[in-house]
Amino acid sequence: MKLKEWGAFVLLGLIWGSSFLWIKIAVEDVGPLVLASIRVLFGLIGLLVVLRLTGNSFPRERRIIGLYFILSIFQTALPFALISWSETRIASSLASILNGTVPLFTILVAHFWLHDEKITISRIAGLIIGFLGVVTLVSRDFGPEGLSGNLLGQLAMLGASVSYSIGITFTRKFLRGQQPVVQSTMTLLFADMLLWLNAFSFEQPIILPHRAITWFALLWLGLLGTCIAYLLYFFLINSWGATRASVVTYVFPVVGLILGLIFLKETVDWRLGVGSLLVVAGIVVINLKRQATQASSQVSAPIPATAQAELD
Repeated sequence: MKLKEWGAFVLLGLIWGSSFLWIKIAVEDVGPLVLASIRVLFGLIGLLVVLRLTGNSFPRERRIIGLYFILSIFQTALPFALISWSETRIASSLASILNGTVPLFTILVAHFWLHDEKITISRIAGLIIGFLGVVTLVSRDFGPEGLSGNLLGQLAMLGASVSYSIGITFTRKFLRGQQPVVQSTMTLLFADMLLWLNAFSFEQPIILPHRAITWFALLWLGLLGTCIAYLLYFFLINSWGATRASVVTYVFPVVGLILGLIFLKETVDWRLGVGSLLVVAGIVVINLKRQATQASSQVSAPIPATAQAELD
């Protein structure tokens, strides 16, 4: 695995790790569908600039365009709306745990949909270890009632996780090899159309943000949390595959706690250390198996005839 891929993984975790905080801030001022629509609009504007600067163009084949329309539903429109709506009803800590189920759903979907991403004991072990780390990290925010909360809010967050798992696997199966900037732009283009259509249908009258902090949150979510993040995300899907790319969701609670330590002066306790170690261990276990398999295949590969002749 290349250093560039790990850099993209870490950067994506840092960017998306604080998204729940900004969503929580913005959803206090605007409806969840308007929030998602404006966020995607800002991200789309940024991607159109990148598309122009890189010299890429929109696909023209009807089949590919149709595939992007389907992808936009599961990868962006549906989960963005569900996450924004769920955070009007559940705490961000609980949202982090439920969002951490994305890799668990992804490995199940990928097993039946992708021939090269079958369920293995090491992958299951790594995913479970990482998920336990997520639970440990956010356990400090549990109240006396533990995981209880609004049931519909929890179901909405789980629905978003299932939708993401379908979207990431769909990308790997049908759109592998496409340029990340094209994948990102086409996905957001259709998703924003769908989100605005639903916003005007279900959130009348449309209420725009009143506070400066809300506009800042939306700009951050759009330009960094959507434009840049989607470029990194599709790059990882193409490079690593669906299951391994989805593990980035395990990094989010780590980033959230670190931001709390830096900006909110929160205290350090055992959960931060143990939870972070479990998250890292889970990611390592998933990736060690892949490295071992690659090394084994290289050792067992036959020597080319030209190379054998030189040895002789």
